[in-house]
Amino acid sequence: MSTLATLTDLAGAPRRSGLLVRLWRRRGLAAAVFVGTMALTVGALMVIPVSYLATGSVIVAEQEPGVPNASGAWAQKIGDPADLESQLLLVRSPRVMRLAMGTPGAREAVLKECRYQAGRGLLGALLPSREDACAKLTPDSEELIEYVMARYKVGSVGRSRIINIAYQSALPDVAQTLADALVTAFLDDQKAGLSSSREAAATWLWQELKQLDAEVRQSDATIQEFRRAKGLMRGATAPISSERLSSINQQLAAAEAARAEAAARLREVKASQARGTADAPSVLASRSVADLKQQLTLVTGQLASTAFTLGAKHPSLRALQRERDILEERLTQEVATVAASAQKTYDAADALVASLKEQADTIKAEVAAATADEASIESMVRSADIKRQKYSELYKRASELETERRVMLGSTRLVSLAEYPTKPFFPKKLPFLAAGLTLASLLAFAAALLRDRADGSVRASGDLAVVAGAPIFAELPRVAKAPATPVLGMLLSRQAELPLDGALQKARHDPHLQDALRKLYAGIVLAGSNDRFRTILVTSPAPNEGKTFTTLALAQLVAATGRRVLVMECDMRRPTFATALDLAGGPGMTAVLEGKFPLREAVVRTGIPNLDAIPAGRPTAASTELLMSKTMVEVLRFAETYDLVLIDSPPADSVMDAHVLAKHVDGVLCCTRWGRSSVAGAAATIEGLRAAGGNVFGMTITMVKPDDLPFYEAKPVRPVAYLGAA
Repeated sequence: MSTLATLTDLAGAPRRSGLLVRLWRRRGLAAAVFVGTMALTVGALMVIPVSYLATGSVIVAEQEPGVPNASGAWAQKIGDPADLESQLLLVRSPRVMRLAMGTPGAREAVLKECRYQAGRGLLGALLPSREDACAKLTPDSEELIEYVMARYKVGSVGRSRIINIAYQSALPDVAQTLADALVTAFLDDQKAGLSSSREAAATWLWQELKQLDAEVRQSDATIQEFRRAKGLMRGATAPISSERLSSINQQLAAAEAARAEAAARLREVKASQARGTADAPSVLASRSVADLKQQLTLVTGQLASTAFTLGAKHPSLRALQRERDILEERLTQEVATVAASAQKTYDAADALVASLKEQADTIKAEVAAATADEASIESMVRSADIKRQKYSELYKRASELETERRVMLGSTRLVSLAEYPTKPFFPKKLPFLAAGLTLASLLAFAAALLRDRADGSVRASGDLAVVAGAPIFAELPRVAKAPATPVLGMLLSRQAELPLDGALQKARHDPHLQDALRKLYAGIVLAGSNDRFRTILVTSPAPNEGKTFTTLALAQLVAATGRRVLVMECDMRRPTFATALDLAGGPGMTAVLEGKFPLREAVVRTGIPNLDAIPAGRPTAASTELLMSKTMVEVLRFAETYDLVLIDSPPADSVMDAHVLAKHVDGVLCCTRWGRSSVAGAAATIEGLRAAGGNVFGMTITMVKPDDLPFYEAKPVRPVAYLGAA
């Protein structure tokens, strides 16, 4: 038993226990869940009512037309998420919804949709009260607002300033009508709110302008009346008195200049007269003086020439001298005339200067008085100018407001009205089927993984060995009928099982199974190295766990090595040896234990060399009593003549036959089925057999699916006989 205690798990090869392996192991369940979910998806696609979505768009916080420079507050508002959110709340508000329902045709569209939905489908036929609900959708009613608010979808487009306003309905024309109704109502409300404020401001400005105009007119009339009373009438550029003073000053300056010029001329003429010459420019300017001087020069020249020629006493000289004297006298008279003319010019200029000075002094006094009077109304004039400037600015602003009010679109403008929807919004076939496919895949994976996780059956040899307290000698691969359709066989986790004789026949040509049987036999031999196990009881916790197949397959393998092997069928309630080994009819174990036939006549040679069998024979329900008889002890003593005796017993949890036989054999081999036997059940069975006195020295896992069983060869090998077992 020390060898048994230290025996390692011979089947402890690396397991295929990854996620994909677990999914593949439960592929049948996964396929069923997947197909069921997809069927529900297709059914839902056909049953769910079709709805259409019509969408209109507006843009918010744009600069007003006609306002080239936006204010700082307006520029900050553009793109502000808080402002955009406030616009969204405004669109969803019941007040705007009521405005939308007040547009022509909106309520009629709602009633049309309500009646259509009330009379559609089985629910509409079973619930006639839905028609009554449509009658409650009266104008301005809460039911109407709640009805449409549940179907309107309002939201922003990404990070832009675009707001989409949509309506979902089973009727495409209703969806378009109601979406356009809310878009139009929202834009009109925005425009009305902004235009009303501008209209109020413009009205107030026009009133102020009217009052200012009256005040300015009154001030101008008062100022003009005062100026008329004070003689402060204005000329082209200044008050009339100032303009007169300026004109007289200019005349006085010109008169003084003329007087100075006349005085200079007079002095010049008098100086020339005092010298007795006529060489002054003013004198020479006279044509008469110039002619006389020319004649005098000519006569003087003739006189000198005659005196030189004829002598000083010639009579002709006297005539020339008299002519000269006459010319000199006339010259003197002309110079005196020029001097008198210069004196008159000077006197006239002096008189003009004196007159102008007198006028200037008078006008200066008038200007001084006018300046004092003008100062007395300066505040009145300044106030009138301020009012006039204010009037101009207010008039300009009022005109701008009036223009803005007429051309204003508001901070919210239309991007597009809703188009007539031609394709359903929900359900859309491809996205709906894609979602169903995704959901089906997730549910299939989840079901497979949860089922595999909740599975407490035998899956891993290490877990079973620890819990049961017995080593696992081998894991026998499953022998099943090949499916007619390979793809279907891959999807189905359960394949049709072969009958026992067919399974044994196929096992002879399955190299993987024969390799597992070799491993099982090696484990038995190693476990009994100190105390040889000649008589071995093969049992299982429950029916259909492969104990009979394991017994016969192992017997065939050991017999092929040249050892004499005896198989005894002690499962007398459900005998199968005769059919599986193609044995002729005989008394069997039942008749031997009942004492009706000798033991040697019950031993049957099989078609396999070195392999004998004692079939159960006739089925009986009193198997436990028969196995407890002394005859059974004699049968076991007789079996000691063989090299190996394998006893097939009923399931240990079904009847007590295995417990009765356990204490009479050298060792007990417990078979558990992969994926069906419970680990806890196997541990309880082994504990019960040991309590009955049996030596459970090892276990084997049967019907392991090839997907979970790693083989020595990665590729299929040629099906040859192992140890001549073919």
